[in-house]
Amino acid sequence: MGDFVIGAILVLIVMGAVYGTVRRIRYGSSCCGERTPADKKVKVQDKDKTHYPYTYSLNVEGMICSNCARHVENAFNVNAGMWAKVNLEKKEVLLRVKSDISERELAGIVASAGYTMIGARRI
Repeated sequence: MGDFVIGAILVLIVMGAVYGTVRRIRYGSSCCGERTPADKKVKVQDKDKTHYPYTYSLNVEGMICSNCARHVENAFNVNAGMWAKVNLEKKEVLLRVKSDISERELAGIVASAGYTMIGARRI
């Protein structure tokens, strides 16, 4: 009888481990996307850097994982004339835009994604 109980417990542990692994593969292992699939990446149509005369470096607080980075990139990339790329290690966004934009507008876009812009500088 004791062997049966131990076997049943081991089976439950293995099932839990398999379930957790499948969830991490399907939804990613991240701080902000554990319960839902990752957002689909918004692709920029115009990737010619010469078409973007204004470049900004934004410091963004609160980005921890790749899903966080995708949220911020998507917040910018859905706007025509903007192309954002996040460097998660530096918590920095390299933003290329076709027309000049105010720091207030930049902070508003970052806030709409759920993060805080600490600073922005034009490169």
